[in-house]
Amino acid sequence: MFPQKVWLSSPTMHGDELRYMTEAYETNWMSTVGANINETERLACELTGSGYAVALSCGTAALHLAMKILGERLYGQPRPGHGTLEGRKVFCTDTTFDATVNPVAYEGGEAVFIDTEPDTWNMDPVALEKAFELYPEVRLVIVAHLYGTPGKIAELREVCSRHGALILEDAAESLGAAYEGVQTGRFGDVAALSFNGNKIITGSAGGMFLTDSREEADKVRKWSTQSREDAPWYQHEEIGYNYRMSNVIAGVVRGQFPHLQEHIAQKKAIYERYREGFAGLPVSMNPYDSAKSEPNFWLSCILIDEAAMCRTVRSDKEALYIPEPGKSCPTEILEAIQGLNAEGRPVWKPMHMQPIYANNAFITAQGTGRARTNAYIDEGSCLDVGADLFRRGLCLPSDNKMTPQQQDIIIETVRACFE
Repeated sequence: MFPQKVWLSSPTMHGDELRYMTEAYETNWMSTVGANINETERLACELTGSGYAVALSCGTAALHLAMKILGERLYGQPRPGHGTLEGRKVFCTDTTFDATVNPVAYEGGEAVFIDTEPDTWNMDPVALEKAFELYPEVRLVIVAHLYGTPGKIAELREVCSRHGALILEDAAESLGAAYEGVQTGRFGDVAALSFNGNKIITGSAGGMFLTDSREEADKVRKWSTQSREDAPWYQHEEIGYNYRMSNVIAGVVRGQFPHLQEHIAQKKAIYERYREGFAGLPVSMNPYDSAKSEPNFWLSCILIDEAAMCRTVRSDKEALYIPEPGKSCPTEILEAIQGLNAEGRPVWKPMHMQPIYANNAFITAQGTGRARTNAYIDEGSCLDVGADLFRRGLCLPSDNKMTPQQQDIIIETVRACFE
């Protein structure tokens, strides 16, 4: 057992973070304005190539205001007390964290979940095309890049362009990743970043809204500070939010930015060490298109071959399995990793399998349907890719402070599960 826990992905500090936080303290810029915020926004634009960036309290806030701004662009200002998407459908990445899709509900819309493709574990362009055939009125699509791996961006953009739809790009997990030499965060009409404590660089919290429109950046900045009008008193003419990033948090993010490429290199080395260490096992690593994309390798994951899966069943909150020689399952491997005092995690449970979204539409490359526990949809026998990834996949300890010796022990522990 490791004397100190090996985390899935924890913050890695370097020193300048404390210097910038101390600067905020000593100059008394402890609120939601200051040099750290200004510089963090500049660095985000410099990295991604975006025209404007607005520093916000978290990635979810960035996603919410991105959703709101695109809703207004498409449908105009809503009636008082109503969201910008009231009653309208939005196509959403299915295999993701719920922060990606919850802003649809915040703005009164209805998420329609698009199945995953197996080549990058992201939104399937074929399923997206099928969704437009079923719901031709939809004009907004949320695309996420799972675990720092860019999806099939060219194909997804082509489908959206043909159907006149805007893209909200959730780049929360993919900061620093590139597709055909272009940074993620540049492929949507607007985009959102996250600096949560487990991300590739962090502020302990924080997020960023990206756009090429100065008008939209100014509007989001206004919304994020309770929509205060330019008046000598507190004047409010539309609903606002307390979403602005703190200058203290921005100091941490500012100190992290110079170390992004270093973190990516460390994460990639972890991924490659796992890939080599699992040679000969009936597993595969989370995939990417090496000809087109360079992930940031935020999390390293494995997918167990179907023939090597032991018998297992999951309820909403528990999992049971029967050990079998030469076979394993995510639950058995995660229990073994936990026994080392290390942290792993199942891959994201798809949104269409979440109880809160049980009645929302779900579209596969073959059509529409709902998930069953055996990972096949009810209508026909076409494979539900996201549910299958959830059934057979897991995230391995990917902390960039993990030593090669610690990782070797984790590799041997995983190998032992298949003996």
